[in-house]
Amino acid sequence: MRLDSVCYRLAYRSGRPAWDSAEPRPELAELARSRPPGRALDLGCGTGTDTLYLASRGWDATGLDFAPRAIATARSRAAAARSAATFVLGDVTRLGSAGVGGDFDLVTDIGCYHGVPAGRRDAYAAGVAAVTRPGGDLYLAGIADPPASWRLVGARGLDAGDLRRRFGADFDLVEERKAGPVGRAGRFALYHLVRR
Repeated sequence: MRLDSVCYRLAYRSGRPAWDSAEPRPELAELARSRPPGRALDLGCGTGTDTLYLASRGWDATGLDFAPRAIATARSRAAAARSAATFVLGDVTRLGSAGVGGDFDLVTDIGCYHGVPAGRRDAYAAGVAAVTRPGGDLYLAGIADPPASWRLVGARGLDAGDLRRRFGADFDLVEERKAGPVGRAGRFALYHLVRR
């Protein structure tokens, strides 16, 4: 098991991690309001807040995370809300092995890719390209410059150069937004890519 996987699993076992919010990210809420519903995949969904939000807006929404406790919580929340959202336990760098396939209109990743180790990022990009329909949207948001402690588990952050290298064969980078600092974790960034 990879060190990053162990760290995330332990974070969910010890309670509610600092990144786990009961409200969807404002960027996601803006996105959901501006598009007609379709099929959505939420990578690194945690306890399902964003996936459940998309489902409540009429999206056929699937969430994926490799932390068993997070997925169990997400499934319980979906059942309590009588939501049609589905949740899959699996690795975002191995979508095929997790049984995730199809033509998604929207793929979101809010706070996952920035923590994917460099050696797994090409597999992540290839998997996302394989499941996103032509013209589909990929929204990546996360920490641009993670602290040194994150780098110990392989986290490299999120930047336009890396995204162009890894996704450029299949996606066009159409928007980049930077936000202010997120506590001690660094600056937050949002990228919108469109599948060719």
